[in-house]
Amino acid sequence: MSTCAEILTQMVAFDTVNASISHRSEPERDLAIYLEGLSSSWGLKSRRCAVPGGGFNLFLSSEVSSDAPWLLFDSHLDTVSIEGMVIDPLLARCLEGRLYGRGACDTKGSGASMLWALRQYSKSGCRRLNVGLLFSIDEECGMTGASSFTSEELIQLTAASMVMGIVVGEPTGLRPIIAHGGLVRGTITARGRAAHSSDPSKGKSAISSMCKVISAFESCYVPTLTAHHPLAGRSTASINVIRGGRQVNIIPDFCEVEFDRRLMPGESAVSVLTEIERALKPLLLEMARRDEGTVSMESSFALEPLNPSGCGEFHTRVSTSLESLALDSESIGAPWATNASHYSKLIPAVVLGPGDIAQAHTKDEWISLSELDLAGRLYLDLMLHC
Repeated sequence: MSTCAEILTQMVAFDTVNASISHRSEPERDLAIYLEGLSSSWGLKSRRCAVPGGGFNLFLSSEVSSDAPWLLFDSHLDTVSIEGMVIDPLLARCLEGRLYGRGACDTKGSGASMLWALRQYSKSGCRRLNVGLLFSIDEECGMTGASSFTSEELIQLTAASMVMGIVVGEPTGLRPIIAHGGLVRGTITARGRAAHSSDPSKGKSAISSMCKVISAFESCYVPTLTAHHPLAGRSTASINVIRGGRQVNIIPDFCEVEFDRRLMPGESAVSVLTEIERALKPLLLEMARRDEGTVSMESSFALEPLNPSGCGEFHTRVSTSLESLALDSESIGAPWATNASHYSKLIPAVVLGPGDIAQAHTKDEWISLSELDLAGRLYLDLMLHC
C-alpha cells in the first residue's frame, strides 16, 4: 500500500464499533492484529499494551537509539455506531475527492496518515527521533485505552527518556487544538416507596421527587456556570437520560437521571459533585423535612480539560511544520474532549488531524482525500524536523 487512502480503505473495512455500543468483546482486536502484521512487514516494531477490562492498545515505533528523544502520535481505533448510516459503513468508497465510511473522519483517517508517515520515516536516512504511534482503544466511551497507556507505558517512558510531546489525531481540519473541554458524567437517583396505583397516598413517587430535582438542577445550578475559556468556550451542564418506574399500576419507588457537565480549562472535575450538591441542598432539605424519599448522586466518568499551559515549546515546533506546508498554524480550541486530556498529565499534547468535526459520527461520514494526503505529509515533517 503506497498511499494514505489505501491504508484507510483497509482500516474502514473492520467493524470497530465501541464495545459499550456494540456489546461485542474487543471490537478493535482484528484491526489491531491486521495493523500489527502490516507494520511488521514494513520493519516497524510493535507491542501490545494490555488494557484493564479487556483488549489492548497497539504501539508501533521506529527507533533510532535508546537515548534519543521520543515523539508520539495517537489515533483511536474504535468508532461510534453504524446504525442508520445511508452508505455502506465498512466499504470505503471514493467519490468526487472524498473517501466515505464509518471512521474515515473520526479517526481512522488520522491513523492511516500517521501510519503512512511512520513508514516513510522508517525508510529515511535523516532520523533523529524515536517515533511511536499508539493505536488506542475505547476512546468513544470510556477512554480506557488512553488512561491505561498513560498510567503504565507512558509513565515508564517519561521516566527513562525525554518525550517531546504527543500529537493526538482528531478531525481538526489540520488546525492545532491546544485547549479543549473536559467532562463529568454522573447519576442522580431518587428513591421513594412503592404502592398500588389505586391508592397513591400509600406510596412516595420517586418520579415526582425527581421532577423537583430536575427543575432545581436547571434553575439553581445551570445558571451558576460562568467559566469561560477564550479557545474552548463555556462550561455547560444538562440532564440527558431519565429512567423510572417499574410498572404502570405501581407508584414508582425508583427514578434516576444522567447528567453531563462540560468543563473548561481552569475548572476541576473534583469539585463538580460538590457544586451540584450545594445548588440542590435547599430542595433536598425540604424534601427530607416532608419525608419525600431520598436523593443520592455519584460520578460515573470524569476527564480533566486540556490546558494549554506547558505546551508552548511543543506547539511552536508543530506550528513550524504547519507553516512549512503553508497551513494555518494559529492555535484553536474545542468544547469537546479527547485522549489528550490523559496524555497531557505527563507530556505536552496537541490535537491535530485531517477532517472536519462536522463530518464525525454522521450518517455519511467522509474525509477529503487531499486533506488526508496532506496530513500524512504534515506528520512526516513533524517526525523529521520536530
